[in-house]
Amino acid sequence: MRHLTILILSILAIQLSHSQINELGIFVGGSNFIGDVGATNYISPNQLAIGGIYKWNRSRRHSYRASLIFSDLEGIDANSDDPRRIQRGYEFSTKIIEISAGMEFTFIDFNLHSGHKVATPYLYTGISVAHHDNSYFLSGLQTDENNSSWAFGIPMALGFKTNFLGNLILGIEVGARYTFSDELDGSTPNDANHLLYRFGNINNNDWYVFSGITLTYTFGENPCYCVN
Repeated sequence: MRHLTILILSILAIQLSHSQINELGIFVGGSNFIGDVGATNYISPNQLAIGGIYKWNRSRRHSYRASLIFSDLEGIDANSDDPRRIQRGYEFSTKIIEISAGMEFTFIDFNLHSGHKVATPYLYTGISVAHHDNSYFLSGLQTDENNSSWAFGIPMALGFKTNFLGNLILGIEVGARYTFSDELDGSTPNDANHLLYRFGNINNNDWYVFSGITLTYTFGENPCYCVN
């Protein structure tokens, strides 16, 4: 039975290698945070975001996609338009490592084997998880809790991509992440002993946004696309 399983998996691996096209590359851009500390502008990158991205083009209209992105999230009340936040004067910063996986949908057939330049807008969504250190505010200053958490979320990205040079594909996108956490900015301490220092809107969770470009290299055999 074990040998039969290995044989089946080997056949499937061979078939997959000849029926899909892969993209592997980088994401470079910026990040901004939307929560209880700092400005609330939706697209206002203020910290570097960089990482890797992989896509498996399942058809001309959709791809499976995964990414790993590193960034700092920063919030500074003095940069807010809210006079109450400006007066409060809080600041926070936390490093995050985000893993995201999901599906990318194109508005136009993206056939990389047509021999022509192709370009299309696209949407991406799925699930994300971001690792971050926990903190709270004591006497107006960010204080580490010496522990960390994972913030699960839903990525929602809008972009535009084109095969501009041989096997290279250039894309530009803006992607918001709605998280199921209110801990990224320290407004909701993770440690129960620090819940006394909780502040902000407890009904709103944290968001962050990645804005930037992707540059991927395509490789693999000409895919046998499924019927859309």
